[in-house]
Formats: sequence, C-alpha cells, structure tokens
Amino acid sequence: MKFKHFFIFEPKAWVGEGIITLNMVEERLNFFTKWAVKEPDFAGKIISVQELQISGISENMRNELTFFDFTDDKFSVEMENLNIGRVVGAGVFDDKMIAWEFRENDLSFEGYETYHLQKDGGYLMHAEYVTSDQFRTQIDGKLWIPPVDKSNDEPKDQENEEDEQEE
Repeated sequence: MKFKHFFIFEPKAWVGEGIITLNMVEERLNFFTKWAVKEPDFAGKIISVQELQISGISENMRNELTFFDFTDDKFSVEMENLNIGRVVGAGVFDDKMIAWEFRENDLSFEGYETYHLQKDGGYLMHAEYVTSDQFRTQIDGKLWIPPVDKSNDEPKDQENEEDEQEE
C-alpha cells in the first residue's frame, strides 16, 4: 500500500513547534517536539516516539504511538505515556490530512489530533484533549522534516542550530 503522506507512513525524523494552551492555568506555552517514526514491523505496525519540550516545564513529555490495522483510509492507533497509561483510538486519512481520536475508554481521557499536509511537505497540526477532571489542553503547531547535515547525514537539531547562530 503506497501512501501520499510521509508522516507516520515512512520511517523518518520530524521536528515541530507551536503553542499549547492549558485551561487550568490560562496560559499559552511554546513547545518544541521531535518525532522518530520507525520502519513497520513484520505485522505492519508502525512504532513512533514523540518527545515534547514545553516552555516553563522542566520535564519533557514522551508519547509512544503505534499505528496499525491500516486500510485504504483508516487505521488504529495506540498511545502510551506515563501520565495517562495506554489508550487505543481510531484514525482516518486522505490525500491531505491524517487524524486520530481517543474516545470512550476506561481512562476518562479523550481527544483528537489532526495533521494537514502543506505544499512544502510539512504539516499544520491541531489537537485537543480533556480529562475527567476537566483539564483541557489545546495544541496548535507545525511539523517538518529537519534538514540533513551533510557532514554526518544526521538531521540537524534546529534548537542547537539556533544556539550556534546566536553565539
């Protein structure tokens, strides 16, 4: 099965940035994210790791997402992190968008994420999550494939690159 999307369907590194809004503190926080998407395993499952670095929060957040059971326009997704545990959801995609949601689970955690393909190959993303205690999180940002550093064929870390330019 060939997909028009590189995000989640191809083993690549992605980086991104944006704004997280938390209703309990009524504050908008900048974030930086890194995704590592691995090769599909023998069963077609695609494992990825997302790390989030949020301004003002010392600890990085880590989500492990597994995408599986792909059809022509649907898939299943499992997300696991230390805060919520493991939750399974459903996803959809077409030529211009990838989205998934988590609903009706035992964890009293639900929400969704959408990724809209841009002409440059990056994605604009939007996500909203809510927990049973009414903590709401809204995330707006963008993702892109980092440029490859020709000296070692590794993707450049934009954050370090910015630090170097400031010196």
